[in-house]
Amino acid sequence: MTDIFIRLKEDHDKHREMLERVADTSGDAKERREAFETLRIDVSAHANAEGQSLYAEMLGRPEMQDEGRHSVAEHKEIDDYFEELSDKDFDDTGWLTRFKTLKHRLEHHMEEEENDIFPVAKKGLSEEKASELLRKFDERKPAEMDKVA
Repeated sequence: MTDIFIRLKEDHDKHREMLERVADTSGDAKERREAFETLRIDVSAHANAEGQSLYAEMLGRPEMQDEGRHSVAEHKEIDDYFEELSDKDFDDTGWLTRFKTLKHRLEHHMEEEENDIFPVAKKGLSEEKASELLRKFDERKPAEMDKVA
């Protein structure tokens, strides 16, 4: 049975592929704009739904609050990078440099969640709670996709 942690990891794997797709583009090409926008929408919707499910639960538990706060803060940082890049000219020489910073920070964040944050949460949550959080995540993500787009 899939739980929230497996589902989030599946999204992370998809985001890694999307990051590579954007990194392989150049200039103000339609391909770059579309790949970046698809990445931005999916990552933002994922982070919002994750915040409303897993991190809302973690923040409500004193023994998990530090990890929850850390990840929520990183979500904000990543969101700021997306906003900055959306406002820049896609053919600006600084765009790709800034995108590489976003890519590095997002990859670090996903790795940290998978290796440090999720194990803490998994240990502290029952299987039933993890399944409930998955249902909440899967319910929220499509709504967040619409909102972010």
